[in-house]
Amino acid sequence: MFGERYFATRERLTDVMRGIAALANEVGADVQDKLPLQEMEKGLGNPFLFVVCGEVNAGKSTLINGLFGRHLCRTNILPETHRVTWYRHGDTTRDVEVTPVLEERYRPIDFLRDFHLVDTPGTNSIVKGHQQITERFLPVADLILFVFPVTNPWGAATWDFVSKLPEGAIDRVAFIIQQSDQREQTDIEVILGHMRDLSMKRIGHVPEIFAVSGKLACEAKRTSPFSSKLLAQSGYAELEDFISRRVCQSRERRSLLETWRSQASSALRIVEDSIEKRTQVLDGQDRFLNQIESEIDSMREHFVNRLSRHLGGVAEVFQTEAAWVSKILWSKLGAVRSIGRLFTGDKTGQAMESLFIERLQAAIAAVAEADGTEVVQACGNHWNELADRVKEAIGVELAGPEPIEERLTLIRQRFSNRLGRIARNGIGNLKVRNQLEKSLRKRNIALKSFTFMTLALLTAGATCGAFAIPWAPWILCGLSLLFAAAGVVAAWMTRSQIVPAFRDRLLDTCDAFAGNLRLDYEDAIRAAFQNYGEAMVTVRKHIVGRKLATEPQLRRWQELFLTLKAIEQDL
Repeated sequence: MFGERYFATRERLTDVMRGIAALANEVGADVQDKLPLQEMEKGLGNPFLFVVCGEVNAGKSTLINGLFGRHLCRTNILPETHRVTWYRHGDTTRDVEVTPVLEERYRPIDFLRDFHLVDTPGTNSIVKGHQQITERFLPVADLILFVFPVTNPWGAATWDFVSKLPEGAIDRVAFIIQQSDQREQTDIEVILGHMRDLSMKRIGHVPEIFAVSGKLACEAKRTSPFSSKLLAQSGYAELEDFISRRVCQSRERRSLLETWRSQASSALRIVEDSIEKRTQVLDGQDRFLNQIESEIDSMREHFVNRLSRHLGGVAEVFQTEAAWVSKILWSKLGAVRSIGRLFTGDKTGQAMESLFIERLQAAIAAVAEADGTEVVQACGNHWNELADRVKEAIGVELAGPEPIEERLTLIRQRFSNRLGRIARNGIGNLKVRNQLEKSLRKRNIALKSFTFMTLALLTAGATCGAFAIPWAPWILCGLSLLFAAAGVVAAWMTRSQIVPAFRDRLLDTCDAFAGNLRLDYEDAIRAAFQNYGEAMVTVRKHIVGRKLATEPQLRRWQELFLTLKAIEQDL
């Protein structure tokens, strides 16, 4: 393919402009006036036009066949081209007679997408209208090839035609001496010299002149494998290099590329501005969301700061319940009930702990229920006020994955349940029961001793009475009563020690319980407001989604920008 560098640059620029148009459509930027795609593709895709002129049987068709390595034009000893023939690309092979002297030939050949060929019947043709049709193509031709047969390169008709060319067309002219394989190289050099002299005399300018053999070029390109040696002998290598340079260095074409590159650069700046505006909007929305989260944090801290007052009430409840449980313990540690438990099992410590936990948990749950209700009310009021602000600032409806009423109800339930569990676990962690059970075990051991001696002496007295032993039953029963009385006294004395110690132990743990409860209470409040904040997941997803969409758009913009810079350097 001739001019691969030009076509590669053109293809890159076309892809860039399409990419800019697609990106502009995504970001909502209007670049239609900068990049009208239909006009752009039509202008950039405009094929190169080569016009081949020369006398009848000068070898014009053979030259064309040699350039493209296939039988595009028919050749014969007799004139084969009877009319001006315009070769263009088509999906199917077809010939269209435009006028009696102009025929369009469509061929499914790829190179015809970028190169149109005009094969003329001959500058000395006697058919009326041939020269007029040929002259219509010359002003728009990218390259005009005048073909001279090596046997007679001085044909007056061709030279007269060359001398009548407008000044602007001279720069696009090249001379081709065909059938060079029919002469020796020394003869070719002489002919080239004469051609240069004649050019200066007739047109005041010496165009590029090439001596070639279209026949050898066709054989080289159609031979399998390709024969580079035969191509070198044909002289086509220099001709094709010249054509490639003219394609790549065409001022008009490069100017067109530069024009569209400049248009693309302007369009890309518009896209950049649009992305920048979108980024600024997203940053503003992000700041707005951060502000909302700060408001939620402030609400949370407001409730956390009220803990001192609430925990003071909890301390009073703790002390009240400790005194009440101590009274219950006092009644349970009576002598009769204590001795009775020696036979049924003593679970007083577990019962007191469970009772205290139940009472304290109920009290804390009441406080938690009240606080939970306040938290939910505060969140509900904030949500109702927030809806209009979110709609105005971000443009989305404030709605979570579930109705806000259900979420707030769940928040209140979780808050109350969590604090209830905290109260139960907090009492268990204080290990008040362990000390109580240790004291009760010592007391029960003593009571068991007195009870055993009482029963043993009573049994011995009864036995002595059964055998009618004088005085022994009275003595043993009296000792039994003494041990029973001692047991009652021991029960009363140990109760007087255990109950106050238990009460003091409970009161001593009040501060530790309140301290632990404060930390857990704060966590519960934070969890409640965190759960509330999750209701705005729709807003967060909206902003995150737009940010994620903007990042690849920005990367694509950078890639397009760098590609445009590379194209600018190529141009």
